[in-house]
Amino acid sequence: MHNALAGKRVLITQATAFMGPVLCEVFAEQGAQVVRSEAPLADPAAAQAVAAQAGAIDVLVANLALPAPGTPVLEVDEQEWRDVFAALVDPLPRLVQAVTPGMISRGGGQILVIGSASALRGMKRASTYSAARGAQLAYVQAAGVELAPRNIQLNAIAQNFVDNPTYFPPEVQANPRFQERLAREVPLGRLVAAREDALFAAYLCSDAARCFVGQVFPVCGGWV
Repeated sequence: MHNALAGKRVLITQATAFMGPVLCEVFAEQGAQVVRSEAPLADPAAAQAVAAQAGAIDVLVANLALPAPGTPVLEVDEQEWRDVFAALVDPLPRLVQAVTPGMISRGGGQILVIGSASALRGMKRASTYSAARGAQLAYVQAAGVELAPRNIQLNAIAQNFVDNPTYFPPEVQANPRFQERLAREVPLGRLVAAREDALFAAYLCSDAARCFVGQVFPVCGGWV
């Protein structure tokens, strides 16, 4: 699969958070011209500005991250709900609307959302985060089938228990309670390596994966 992304210009958002660093590294190894964006995306005008600065792109990787609040469901307040959706959900349609006209004019493109498997399996103290991640996946499924006739493939990775500094920093991984949970809940018996996840993402953004439309791919070591 070496050079599977040769000749492609790829915009990766929030390039220093979540899966951003390893995606940039692996996509460059695969031959892509990586456009890294570290811009915050909460402002309604931010997505359009990021797209304009990036210029012509073949692929958008919507890497959106936020430390997950661990609030019990009865204690979630209005502000938490709004903040989580503002970070994880609101930027997604703005990004898609910002990049798709250019893709359509050039004959097509690919969009991959780095989402979460928390939308696919219930987790305690994660109602706000899971709801936002679920909205991402529902959007991908609906918008994906709508964009497919324009030769734009929109898909998502729904991940959990993937090694990354946003959700599984070293101090979490070193915690014996976390290690017990990993052994109990994840059939793989370990975290999915960051590069394993990024290589799969690279495949989904390659020409070999143009048959996938509005699909959600769990990457979670069998957790779902």
